[in-house]
Amino acid sequence: MPAALAVMRGELEDAAAHLGKLHDLRFKPMFGGLMAWLDEKPCAWLTAGGMALKLAPADQPALLQLAGASRLIAQPGAAPSRHYIVLPAALSRDTVQLAGWLAKSAAGAPRRSRR
Repeated sequence: MPAALAVMRGELEDAAAHLGKLHDLRFKPMFGGLMAWLDEKPCAWLTAGGMALKLAPADQPALLQLAGASRLIAQPGAAPSRHYIVLPAALSRDTVQLAGWLAKSAAGAPRRSRR
């Protein structure tokens, strides 16, 4: 695993632990990065471009107002994501703030049904 992904994974694990949900956080390699699920709901995509949280439309404007936040562009030439917002690096290193956004991500994501 690239060092940058390992660092972001640790930051997300710290935030989940802050919420008392470390054991509810899962990761899976996907599309050259790591996808994260919290409470069986997709919550984050860790890529070379940074940590992107999946947020409900109502929660996105507040995060996008922060300097350094942007919509995830999954690959060159792709349209910006409607759901995933790349976090400013300073926010991803702030466990308490990241935990707050992670909680919003988990609350806004529909639970995936198991097949």
